[in-house]
Amino acid sequence: MTKAVWGVGLRRTGAVGLILASVSCGSLTRQGTSSSYLIINSLEAAPGGVTSGTFGSVLLSDVIVVKDGVASIYSDQGRVTFALGLKDPGPSTSPATPTQNNFITVNRYHVRYIRADGHNIEGVDVPYGFDDAVTVTVSGETTAGFTAVRNQAKQEAPLAALALNPIVVSTLAEVTFYGHDQTGREVSAVGNLSVSFANFADPK
Repeated sequence: MTKAVWGVGLRRTGAVGLILASVSCGSLTRQGTSSSYLIINSLEAAPGGVTSGTFGSVLLSDVIVVKDGVASIYSDQGRVTFALGLKDPGPSTSPATPTQNNFITVNRYHVRYIRADGHNIEGVDVPYGFDDAVTVTVSGETTAGFTAVRNQAKQEAPLAALALNPIVVSTLAEVTFYGHDQTGREVSAVGNLSVSFANFADPK
């Protein structure tokens, strides 16, 4: 099974020009009654199936990856770095120190894909949003991994058609992380990641 490339082909380096990069660092939600809140210091992703792939704020999500002559579908992995903030940090001369009750345990997240042109019907214009689990307790700066694009999304509409179509679908992935402090009060934080889907040319 071989991978189709049209015209001069879509190269991973050249495709960046087709992307409107959008990443939100430091996005946070201070809603709820918890005395602490989550800060997203960075939100990154890396394409699956590429050993040389590095994490960045722009994800080129390849719907088909050919390795050793075999076409496969891979999920794309994300990486988030959290920090902990206090709603009442105290005076600057004597700032408050978070206690164990302030620590936040993140236990799930939701990914939603959005297009800038407003065509956002799931399963038609953009991949279906999804919920998944992740467990990490934030007491200081903390990094955790998550799935940014599921492999099954690349087998469903609209991404499945890209395997035979030289089109780039550019989206904004809105990732919402949910958790609670150690007294059970709910906390959430939102970050954004630029994701473009296509049948990109595989590196030699």
